Amino acid sequence: MKYLREMFSMAPAHNDHHVGIRCGIGVAVPLLTLLAFGRIDLAIYASFGAFTGIYGRNEPHRQRFGHQLRAGALMLAVILAGALSSRLGLDAWGIVLGTTVVAGLGTLATGFWRLRPAGSLFHIFAYAAISSVPNQPPVWQAMAVAAATVSFAILLGLSAMLWPRYRTDWVRPVHPRFSAAQRRAVWHDAALYAAAAAAAGSVATALGIGHNYWAMVAATVPLAGATLRNRIHRGLQRVLGTFGGLAVTAVILLAALAPWQLVLVIAVLQFGAEMFIARQYALAQVVITPLALISTELAHPSDPAILIQDRAVETVIGAVVGMALVFLVHRHTTRLQARQARVNESLPA
Repeated sequence: MKYLREMFSMAPAHNDHHVGIRCGIGVAVPLLTLLAFGRIDLAIYASFGAFTGIYGRNEPHRQRFGHQLRAGALMLAVILAGALSSRLGLDAWGIVLGTTVVAGLGTLATGFWRLRPAGSLFHIFAYAAISSVPNQPPVWQAMAVAAATVSFAILLGLSAMLWPRYRTDWVRPVHPRFSAAQRRAVWHDAALYAAAAAAAGSVATALGIGHNYWAMVAATVPLAGATLRNRIHRGLQRVLGTFGGLAVTAVILLAALAPWQLVLVIAVLQFGAEMFIARQYALAQVVITPLALISTELAHPSDPAILIQDRAVETVIGAVVGMALVFLVHRHTTRLQARQARVNESLPA
């Protein structure tokens, strides 16, 4: 019962509604603009560009500005890589290989740039989803939409400076140099993310399940925990929250909403995701799951039943692979520590 209470406890709020409002507006305005111009086929690029607003949640404005500039530049690089990879006609295995590279390099970038959220979950999702889309628009149009959305998200991150009550001093943050141990930790995390993406993507592709990148995304979720228990909890929360979110997705898709109504639903879901992501991961997944599915469906509709089925199966595959990986790493680390302890005990005082 103690572990269950731990896994389903709700952390206190910390101005989550501020970032929720920014992110909701940050995705709604670009999507409504594309809808007005009849270019909803570009929605996927706007959706991923809007992820820039997730970074630098409660940081002072100067620090958030630098944070989001780096996050936006990285996201644009990933979007471009996905758009170019799509034109190569990669098969499922090619996408797994490309996503594995993005997982490792993205984690290195977020680690050495001190980005939060850390890791490459969003970059895995963006690259694999875009590279899987056939019949893409011209690259310059895709990148123009993505860059405009990133810029809009950064402006929203600075918008509170218009109100003296929320304005913070424009002071450049000072970051201490990385120690050798910290650098090794970043490289270690990059290797874990790449291994998780490769293993989960390979299993999903070998089984012939569509949307193999959902397994790769889910596999990286347990890696974010600080301890083995935290990591296993996140894996279980991912599965439970996803199944709850799939029920919500089914209701929304069965309602057969108009595109403009779906955009408003996406904005509300984005707000909800930011309200809960730092407080209760399972509950956040109930919101994030329909957000992710509806965002991709908006531009490229598919069979809802197959979509929901693939998401459920892929999430289980990815979560199991991720939890197995963190368990194996923990076991290996424990053995090394025990061996080193025995060596230290055998040394003369």
